[in-house]
Amino acid sequence: MSPTEPTADLPPQALAAGARRALLALTLLNLLNYVDRYVPSAVKDLFKADLQLDDAQTSWPLTAFVVVYMLASPLFGTLADRFARRKVIAFGVGLWSLATAAAALAQGFWSFLFARALVGVGEAAYATLSPGLIADYYPPERRNKALTWFYVAIPVGAAVGFAVGGALGQQFGWRTAFVAVGLPGLLAAAWVWFLREPPRGDEPVVAPPDWPTALRLLRTNRPYVYAVGGYVAVTFASGALADWYPTFLARHRGFDLAEAGSIVGAGTVLGGLGGTLAGGYLGDWLTGRLNNPYFWLSAVSMTLAAGLAVVALHVDGAGPVTAAIVAAQFCLWCYNGPINAIIVNSVPANLCARAFALSILAIHLLGDAISPPIVGLLADSGLGLAAALWTVPATLAIGAAIWGVGWRRL
Repeated sequence: MSPTEPTADLPPQALAAGARRALLALTLLNLLNYVDRYVPSAVKDLFKADLQLDDAQTSWPLTAFVVVYMLASPLFGTLADRFARRKVIAFGVGLWSLATAAAALAQGFWSFLFARALVGVGEAAYATLSPGLIADYYPPERRNKALTWFYVAIPVGAAVGFAVGGALGQQFGWRTAFVAVGLPGLLAAAWVWFLREPPRGDEPVVAPPDWPTALRLLRTNRPYVYAVGGYVAVTFASGALADWYPTFLARHRGFDLAEAGSIVGAGTVLGGLGGTLAGGYLGDWLTGRLNNPYFWLSAVSMTLAAGLAVVALHVDGAGPVTAAIVAAQFCLWCYNGPINAIIVNSVPANLCARAFALSILAIHLLGDAISPPIVGLLADSGLGLAAALWTVPATLAIGAAIWGVGWRRL
């Protein structure tokens, strides 16, 4: 199978229309990705009771998903060099959609864990290849905006997962919630299969380096290292917040599951959508006005997010909690377009898939693969959930510091 398909003979209008269709399709997949990822967090106490789990066990399925996701990412980064990326993505989307629905059949901890782990295989195909594919549809000066719209789907999808998962879980049971959000991905997979594959990169295609060479090149690439280093800390914080904040609201602020899911969903979609768009457009506006504007913007916004996360852990009542989480999420999501634009622009085209594969491995291995169970273990240890969630503002501050150092030194 050819990894690329010729497009040079197409008129500019056709190329532009193809880019828009591809961006729309891949953004839809990103939305479904995060719907499926966060439904378990919205119905955590429901499947905990049904499957007779403790707090730590309710987070291990998310960790299993992330571990498989990050380990499979380098594999799909390699497959992208041999096969058409759209077909590899479509295969992954179909697999994760079936695996999400299959979680409804779980009868205990291990069967639930297996279904959620399998979701990670499918999502690895999609998340590793989509940013590079989008970058090849657009010239360098338009990639930040394209990637900004792509990453807008993350907070929207997470919000839908929280809100719809909580509502369906409370009304019909947690098993129905998994089936309802899983199966629509099969239609999206079919759409992506028939996209037109663009040529790779801005220069003639060069064979990708082997993994030892790629690792050496990436390790010495300072913009890449600073970008991924801060990304790890922020992913640790966002994983813990997403998995445990709805449960924190239910246990410590008196909300029921549907209310908690709606509040977190509203905060995620309003703050996340606004923050992602603001980050992308502010990053471009600051270009030429400030040295390393993407690093500067990410560092400043994450410093504000850390302070607002402290506020979100202290306020009470639906209005103050919603306001705090919207503001925190707004600042938290500003980095999405800029940091991923740094990653894609800091490496040559033949290294792009491997760069994103390694980034995914790092941010999940040291980030949200370990943060939810760490919070669960701290809560079970007697420290309590409220105190355990202080890991969120602490690691947001670490991410801000790393990106701040990158801004100053590069």
